[in-house]
Amino acid sequence: MKLKKYILYIFLFSQLFSFSQAFRGFSNEFLNLGVDAASFGMGKAVIASSNDVNSIYWNPAGLTHIEDYQGALMHAEYFQGIGKYDYAGFAKPINGESAFAASIIRFGVDDILNTTELIDSQGNINYDNISLFSAADYALSVGYARKFLLQGIDIGFNGKVIHRQIGDFASSWGFGLDAAIQYESENEWKFGLMLRDITTTFNAWSIDTEEYNKIKNTIPGQNAVQPESLELTKPKAQLGIARSFLLFRGFNLLTEFDLNMRFTQTHDLISTSFMSINPAIGFQLDYQQMVFLRGGFNNFQQIKDFDDQNSTSFEPNFGVGFRFKGIQVDYALANIGGASGTLYSNIFSVKVDFSYFR
Repeated sequence: MKLKKYILYIFLFSQLFSFSQAFRGFSNEFLNLGVDAASFGMGKAVIASSNDVNSIYWNPAGLTHIEDYQGALMHAEYFQGIGKYDYAGFAKPINGESAFAASIIRFGVDDILNTTELIDSQGNINYDNISLFSAADYALSVGYARKFLLQGIDIGFNGKVIHRQIGDFASSWGFGLDAAIQYESENEWKFGLMLRDITTTFNAWSIDTEEYNKIKNTIPGQNAVQPESLELTKPKAQLGIARSFLLFRGFNLLTEFDLNMRFTQTHDLISTSFMSINPAIGFQLDYQQMVFLRGGFNNFQQIKDFDDQNSTSFEPNFGVGFRFKGIQVDYALANIGGASGTLYSNIFSVKVDFSYFR
């Protein structure tokens, strides 16, 4: 119970008090979690190979590969079930050259205890004054993809509307754009580039002054000034290369290597004041596109131990999947514990390809 309480307070106050009219190295982080259990199983290394309804998140250029209506659902829980993460996507071809997709993402912590009025001005405790609220982030995305003039090249774009709500304390609306490209060579090598937040995605916050005044002195001597209302997200880039191999008797192997780049300094494997780069490696072994076994490694971080010695941590991922007559069910065990390696998330998703039902 204490762990849950601390996580909720950190989640609440970090959002309320981190706004600034400047670029943020970390903003709208719920949009960096990913979607689709199959992609999580591959360590999120899918920028070059993504080619279905979930491409609206990973690389919208991949939407050109769909042949009929597709739908997808995903559910995951974080921090031992405290945070709920849900995703739904839909895609359809417009014609033989282009495709359209839409998706919605929600990441939320519900039923948070609001104890701001638990103790009155006379020091009396009244438990009837405790109420519940939610802190939730939403993103609605609309994607478009088209085959380019040159053979093997596809391009795609995403427009996203972001809404974030912290009970009655604050809410925001934002907008951003992503752009992407995929290329498949004649010898079946695949390349992908995803540029996120190319418009420096913003969130315009509206803060309830009355509710804010109830909590601004929660931490004495800090946060006495109401936060500014505009939050900007720096652009990010992801570069991937993939290759499929036919092994034997219906067995196929897909491998991919990605580089995730942020224009800020972090603890990533490669980190400078200008850019930080984090690699991701993934594979998928399938039998006749019916049964899938996946694995991957991502989130390589430089850490210091108690002896001030440098070391490198990473997150392993594992996944399985099964497809039958247009319905694909996937499961992934993804490591979200970072350096501690103790917190895992069970991720489930389902994808339906309606071309099998025509």
